[in-house]
Amino acid sequence: MTPADLSRTVLHAVRRAVDEDALRAPVPARVRVERTRPGGSGDYACAVALQLAGPAALPALEVAAILRERVAAEPGVGRVEITGPGFLSFTLDAPAAGDRAVLDAVREQGLAYGHGDALREEILQFHHAREVRAAVTAHAVRRLVVAQGARVRVSCEEASDPDWARIGVTVDAHGTPPAPLTGIRPVPAGVTAGELLERLGPDAARWGLLRPAGHDRAALGPELLVQGEANPLFRVRYAHARARALTRGAALLGFTAEHAPHADAIPVPVPDSESHAGTAPGAEHAQHAQGAEHAPHTPCGEGPLPYDGAARPLLDLIADHPGVLLAAARHRAPDRVARQLEAVAHAFFDFHDSCPPLPAGDEKPSAAHRARLALAEAAGTVLAGGLSLLGIRAPEHL
Repeated sequence: MTPADLSRTVLHAVRRAVDEDALRAPVPARVRVERTRPGGSGDYACAVALQLAGPAALPALEVAAILRERVAAEPGVGRVEITGPGFLSFTLDAPAAGDRAVLDAVREQGLAYGHGDALREEILQFHHAREVRAAVTAHAVRRLVVAQGARVRVSCEEASDPDWARIGVTVDAHGTPPAPLTGIRPVPAGVTAGELLERLGPDAARWGLLRPAGHDRAALGPELLVQGEANPLFRVRYAHARARALTRGAALLGFTAEHAPHADAIPVPVPDSESHAGTAPGAEHAQHAQGAEHAPHTPCGEGPLPYDGAARPLLDLIADHPGVLLAAARHRAPDRVARQLEAVAHAFFDFHDSCPPLPAGDEKPSAAHRARLALAEAAGTVLAGGLSLLGIRAPEHL
């Protein structure tokens, strides 16, 4: 069960409680679940009982008890506890099944993984100044909210800069728009689109404009073009390219991720400390970026679950991706997507080094390799999809 699945499950429980007249309160449009903080109970927590206590004219603890009995019976939920003044804490059942659900969702949805319809009722208009950072930000926010089901119109105070099209920006209208409108007002870049394109090209320019929060100044120096792991944009795109290279290398070795058995049937040995990915004959192999260092090896772990150790942070980030995209859309904050992609890339390389998806030397492809390849491919898909929402290309080769 993914966080989005759990959110829908809790919302369904609220709706059932209202329909059964156990709870007299308006059904919220959405329910937010968050990972439990350190020291807390369970995997996820939710404050919906506190939110509904006032409208229902009931103590929050009583509302929580009403919802707990309805959520606890749902598939995938192992335990529901009431903590503090009325928080619901969820422990998910069958982690392996939840892991498979995440990877299946990425495989089925592809680059649209994390898109949804939470904003389907919204008709929005964004209005921005005739300035390149404002224009690029408005364009990225448009992509984010459209991916969540909203309809959007973008207008600019004056006629567009002719170079905006080369950086991937389109504007629907110019002049003063009719109310209501939402202003997009990041700190100006201080340069024109033409100057940025000449120095950086469209992809690095967009990353440099979108990566900082809107209230921060954009760093637009030559460091955006450095081909090394010190450059976050290169690291994100290299992680994507490496994930695609793993798929090609596996094909040369005669296996894919598609036929991996259920996770509870996959043993995962502790990897050899000297084995990295893909040194088998014919397999495509690449080191990290120029000057990059390998991360220290962390054992993948042993036992029936293939996604523990260094793999667990990567899978958790992939599972959280839909929530990050929705939050970025709601808060008009494409920088949240950029930071998420950086975290995925970092976790991918930790996983890649500690749990090689390709066999090394005379090692034969195993079920564990197929399971690891499935996770690597999902990471590549998340990176490509996130870059696409920012209007940045994700090359297959770097």
